[in-house]
Amino acid sequence: MRSKALNASAQTRVVVLLAFDGFLSLDVSGPWEVFSKASRLAAANSGRPAYRLVLASPDGGTIQASSGLRWADSSAVADLRGPIDTVLVAGGLPSVFESDGSAASLLPWLRRKAPAVRRMGSMCTGAFALAAAGLLDGRRATTHWNSCTQLASQYPQVRVEPDAIYVADPPFYCSAGITAAIDLSLALVEEDLGQPIALAVARDLVVYLRRPGGQSQFSAGLQAQMQASDRFRDLIMWMVEHPGSDLSVAALAERMAMSERHFARQFRTETGKTPARFVEALRLDQAKSRLEQTSWPLERIAQRAGFGSVDSLQRSLRRHAGITPELYRQRFSSKGID
Repeated sequence: MRSKALNASAQTRVVVLLAFDGFLSLDVSGPWEVFSKASRLAAANSGRPAYRLVLASPDGGTIQASSGLRWADSSAVADLRGPIDTVLVAGGLPSVFESDGSAASLLPWLRRKAPAVRRMGSMCTGAFALAAAGLLDGRRATTHWNSCTQLASQYPQVRVEPDAIYVADPPFYCSAGITAAIDLSLALVEEDLGQPIALAVARDLVVYLRRPGGQSQFSAGLQAQMQASDRFRDLIMWMVEHPGSDLSVAALAERMAMSERHFARQFRTETGKTPARFVEALRLDQAKSRLEQTSWPLERIAQRAGFGSVDSLQRSLRRHAGITPELYRQRFSSKGID
């Protein structure tokens, strides 16, 4: 069954990483490291590797990444034989899946294989391949933050989630930009082999076990600073540094020497968010950081992040990430990787 989790003693599963000329190297090398390390760890426990990795391309042979790096000995998709467990499509320029080039020739193969594999996913702009093949219609998906608007416009049947690190809508999975492929791969390993092996892989790679899929690709402060004018950028920097201060519209408007109404309207124009929504996102980023990096009690975290109470923190985290503070810390704390 597609959704049934594997264990370390299960048969070796074939994972195909699908690439093409102009693909992004990290979309292949990151997941390759995650799955290969997990496979060796599983073999040490059970005597059988958990995964067999295959680099595949439209025509096989040497393919060249967008960086100019050449990858040799890929297998042609037409030559792949036997059962495949997982297919993951690398990213590249979204336009390569629209033309008559070799990358576009992968679409019929993806359509044929989708019903036969346990899961199929994309890294970064590889989501455009799944969308172009019609596999994401009516499903949730994400891609690199800079391409989310294009994905939503070009494929209106796809429910694009622009802030997500990765999206799971089984049997399809999509990761956001570049290194988010590692987060998705760790999540898949954890689903297959359990948290201890995923944790050991994360520790070896010196990354978090995994960021929650719903975590934003950018912090609220960074995203707003990228959009805002110099005057509002200074205010946002101050807000990031003082999340526990009075960040009401009245207080912020006074700081900017504006009327409350004009300030609220201008803030939304500058940042794309109302002051209230921005403050909540800002404080949630602060709380997540402290949950990940400290052993502080929840009361202290809620106070330092500006929520004022644990109840407020819990409601906000549940609403935006679908998880409790305790579970967030259990899964994603760097303390668990030391």
